[in-house]
Amino acid sequence: MEFKHKPVMLQECIEGLQIKKQGIYVDGTLGGAGHSKEIAKRLAGTGRLIGIDRDEEALKAAKQNLSEFTNITYIHGNHDDIKQILKEQNIECVDGILLDLGVSSYQLDEKNRGFSYLGENELDMRMDKTQELTAKIVVNQYTEDKLSNIIYTYGEERFAKQIARNICKKRKEKPIETTKELVETIEKSIPKAKQNDGHPAKRTFQAIRIEVNNEINPLYNTILDCINCLKKQGRLCVLTFHSLEDRAVKNAMIEAKGKCTCPPDLPYCVCGAKQLGKIITKKPMIPTKEEQKENGRSKSAKLRIFEKE
Repeated sequence: MEFKHKPVMLQECIEGLQIKKQGIYVDGTLGGAGHSKEIAKRLAGTGRLIGIDRDEEALKAAKQNLSEFTNITYIHGNHDDIKQILKEQNIECVDGILLDLGVSSYQLDEKNRGFSYLGENELDMRMDKTQELTAKIVVNQYTEDKLSNIIYTYGEERFAKQIARNICKKRKEKPIETTKELVETIEKSIPKAKQNDGHPAKRTFQAIRIEVNNEINPLYNTILDCINCLKKQGRLCVLTFHSLEDRAVKNAMIEAKGKCTCPPDLPYCVCGAKQLGKIITKKPMIPTKEEQKENGRSKSAKLRIFEKE
């Protein structure tokens, strides 16, 4: 299977991981396996890659894309459960972890999954098709206030109230079942003069997707769990595409870095500050201008790197 999108900030991620040939690495968001392919190329001997994805279809596609490699273990699971996943693999700690958050290019390419606001498809948006909550349930069953709050918080959409109000009006006539029906409702909710910043449905679709897949709430603890799963000098590289994701990652890394609050004249630390390592990226790295031109998905990307001590 060919993938239309290049992996975001590929070179920066690979350099950030500082890959050792005999190391154990985790790609917690395997997707189309663009990043994983480059990691696998750099492994030899006892080197091993654990590829995790919530999406069984993405896993199948990744296996095809990585068929030349024999040192990869594929796991249908969620990176939020990384501690348990590694325990089940009898792995105590690893040399590096990569998380490429948000919707994968593979999922965007699969139009029938309902992630895209282009075309007409069923409202689904589940990364893991075994879960019950779908976009159709969110759109047709959430209260107007809850919808408005999700669209405003996760989508940073200033017309959230109007959109939620019109969704609730529309669904009284009949349930909203397709992406096209939802797009039409969103377009009617935003004044034409304000529809010049990308597709008018972009922010609302992002917000509903984040809600369906619970992408933000566990993230802070997931980052701390990942750091705890690293060996000494192990690296965690995290790509985010949304300000809420980035904030959670940044705050978790600051927490893991630790900060001693003892008075400077004390001979040793008594405050109990735990220092797990250091933040490599004082400011997040962003894609080059060339990459942003070539790959539209990369425009909002930020890369943060943490090293375990």
